[in-house]
Amino acid sequence: MPKLHSPSWLISLALLLMLATPALAEPRLPDFTELVDTAAPAVVNISTTRDVDRAMTSSRQFGGEEIPEIFRHFFGDRFPMPPGGAPRHDNEPRRSLGSGFIFDEDGYIMTNAHVVKDADRILVRLNDRRELEAELIGADEKTDVAVLKVEADDLPTLEMGESHDLKVGQWVAAIGSPFGFDHSVTSGIISAINRTLPQDVYVPFIQTDVAINPGNSGGPLFNLDGEVVGINSQIITRSGGYMGLSFTIPIDVAMDVAKQLREDGYVSRGWLGVSIQPVSKDLAESFGMEQAEGALIAELEPSGPAADSGLQAGDVILEVNGQEVDHSTTLPRLVGKTTPGEEVELSILRDGQNETVTVEVGEWPNAGPHQSDGDPLRLGIAVQPLNDMEKRQLGIEHGVRIVRVDPTGRAAAAGIRPGDVLVSIGQQPIESPGQLKEMLTNLSGDQTLPVLLNREGRAYFVAIRLGDED
Repeated sequence: MPKLHSPSWLISLALLLMLATPALAEPRLPDFTELVDTAAPAVVNISTTRDVDRAMTSSRQFGGEEIPEIFRHFFGDRFPMPPGGAPRHDNEPRRSLGSGFIFDEDGYIMTNAHVVKDADRILVRLNDRRELEAELIGADEKTDVAVLKVEADDLPTLEMGESHDLKVGQWVAAIGSPFGFDHSVTSGIISAINRTLPQDVYVPFIQTDVAINPGNSGGPLFNLDGEVVGINSQIITRSGGYMGLSFTIPIDVAMDVAKQLREDGYVSRGWLGVSIQPVSKDLAESFGMEQAEGALIAELEPSGPAADSGLQAGDVILEVNGQEVDHSTTLPRLVGKTTPGEEVELSILRDGQNETVTVEVGEWPNAGPHQSDGDPLRLGIAVQPLNDMEKRQLGIEHGVRIVRVDPTGRAAAAGIRPGDVLVSIGQQPIESPGQLKEMLTNLSGDQTLPVLLNREGRAYFVAIRLGDED
């Protein structure tokens, strides 16, 4: 028998241990092959077309292509003509690519709202190479969720998971069509949860390091059980491609939105009627707070639910129905998911004292189907009213917000975009969608009028030609 200090004995023991415990010899990583085999058939490629049948001048072109977004940030649509450039007429439809997934055997598909925005036609391509034209059931830009429907038999579906119990560090995988390459699979881990992005206060994003690129938008994010836990939505990038940060809409949020879109065609949200700001360390100290938390009310809508319930500017909202408001960005999520008409208890700090205020939550003013979907003079716009707070923030006394623009209509030809606020036409102020429709009805003849817009807080004039239908 060998001695314990013999090198040959130690080598034999090491080999024996390696054979007995192979897990010690090599790391165990997740295997996604079964997940992909099961889930891939229900992941779809989405392409959209938008008809363009009007003159395209150099203000919309850059070397034969549309102006890159980074240039549009500085120059808007009026980019200078490149050398040798000339106006051109472009009848080719614009196409965009994205991903989606079938979540109901009746043909309902979920994707991102931005994937299908302003689309005239939506085409869905399945894993078995079937191509189906889809109907847009509804889209919610605040959460970037859209629901489509196709008519077909024997459709595969995915199993929905839950996103509220996700943990940082757990493995996840994505299937989508980056750059049009169908059913590409990438994997990674959850880097953070409950992320808030600028202009997206209603979504507590899941942050991952899963490689997401253009074309992945709208595709599913899976846990290791093959359940959908989110919809891939955004990346932060300086190059236009993946740089290690991707953001996913939690499936719990998406399914609630999808349910409302299927039943009503739009999403109803709770509304307090307050303008809020974060509580900084210095503000917390001035209010006598031990730590910086909550949402500070900076302004109230005079006729809004918060004002009617006695809330005041300077109040700090700390809890909603017992749920902590750890940051100002948490408040819109908690209130937004509350059913309009429901009462909530707010724990607030006022003048150094804790108080409880009961508020009957209102409905977000711009909720509901688009109003003024058409007009007799074919401006080709849909508009919604502005509340008093929005008018004050923009520094205007009247106006309506443009939420949709027909790409072949007169408004689009004049350069009007969704999101613009229509302030006046021909020096006549616009007070409401109904008043706008009545005004246009009374205008007759072939004439060109100045239109005053408010675009991102700045006044902007365009000329629009009105006349009888062609």
